[in-house]
Amino acid sequence: MALLSACSRKAAVPLKQDGGPVKVKVGAVIVKEIQRDVESVGTLFPFEEVIISSEIEGKVIKVEADLGDRVTPGQVLVSVSEEEQRYLLNQNEAQLRQALESVGLANEKDKVKDIKETPGVRRAQADLFDAEQRYKRVRDLVQQGVTSRQDLDQAQARYQSMQAAYETSLHQARNMIQEVDRMRGVVDLQRKKVRDTTIRAPFAAFVKERTVNVGQFVNPNTPVFTLVKTDPIRLRIEVPERMAPWVKTGQMAEVTMEAFGERQFRGRIWRISPTVEQSKRTFVVEALIDNPKGELKPGSYAKARVRTDRFDRTTLVPVRAVNYVFGTNKVFVAKDGAVDAREVKLGDRFGDNVEIVEGLKEGEQVALTQLQRLDTGTRIEVTP
Repeated sequence: MALLSACSRKAAVPLKQDGGPVKVKVGAVIVKEIQRDVESVGTLFPFEEVIISSEIEGKVIKVEADLGDRVTPGQVLVSVSEEEQRYLLNQNEAQLRQALESVGLANEKDKVKDIKETPGVRRAQADLFDAEQRYKRVRDLVQQGVTSRQDLDQAQARYQSMQAAYETSLHQARNMIQEVDRMRGVVDLQRKKVRDTTIRAPFAAFVKERTVNVGQFVNPNTPVFTLVKTDPIRLRIEVPERMAPWVKTGQMAEVTMEAFGERQFRGRIWRISPTVEQSKRTFVVEALIDNPKGELKPGSYAKARVRTDRFDRTTLVPVRAVNYVFGTNKVFVAKDGAVDAREVKLGDRFGDNVEIVEGLKEGEQVALTQLQRLDTGTRIEVTP
């Protein structure tokens, strides 16, 4: 017990004496006209992305691009066997030639200028003329009493039959002309199918994915390649709705990414969403960034700063004057050798300064150091 008592007396700590005022450095609250910036983090998207599919069926005989390749407009990507399509084209072209001959045309690009000049109509017209002349001669002979009435009836019946045959030939000629037009369409469609056996790039792009192999049988709408156009590249950011009047098309955006350190890329705003997403209270803004070397990749995160045309008189204090405690931002105002702890509402940040929306007035002095030791009423000594 004696030993315990001695240890207890030895461990006793004397009460700390008051060290006097806390020495702090202070800074002034200033009001300055500031150009507003819109800052946001967004994602890069390709300018265009398209899935190239086969338009015909057949066996793939050649694949001429792969992942990451840069392709030019019209460059061949895939070749499909055209043998079967060629057989069908030869058959259709033979049928077209038959239809052309039926209306007296030699070249598939020729047109029928006068339907009466077609072979069938000319023949029917000749038969009609012969029947008409015979009818007139027999009618004159009957009037002269040279021949019988029966011969006249036969000539008249033949003449009427030739008139009907002539009308029929006109209808048949019209149908044959329509058949020629139909066969032209069939041949043109089949020629297109032959051309479709060669699948080409629609624009300059990079290959994002290849989904076909040599020897594979493809059907119409079978995807073969996915292409992305990345020059220019889109940056899509979300902007708070309160900044809607500040953002306009044509404004420049300064873009930075972690992969490129302090290097900046410049883009121009070209699309602004007309609606606000209710859950986030933000709207989408898109900027186009030139990307001739393909350095920027779709899917990457980027930080953008948009210079606006808005200027405001803004109350500013140094960032280090703000102390975040228990969910509130506090600033300690120095006055008459003491401090007054005030809760403030923060706005945007401008370099080493931060905007104070509520809680401070121009000209007041705020503590910049020893913030953890300050509270309302704490005595201070201002140091240079």
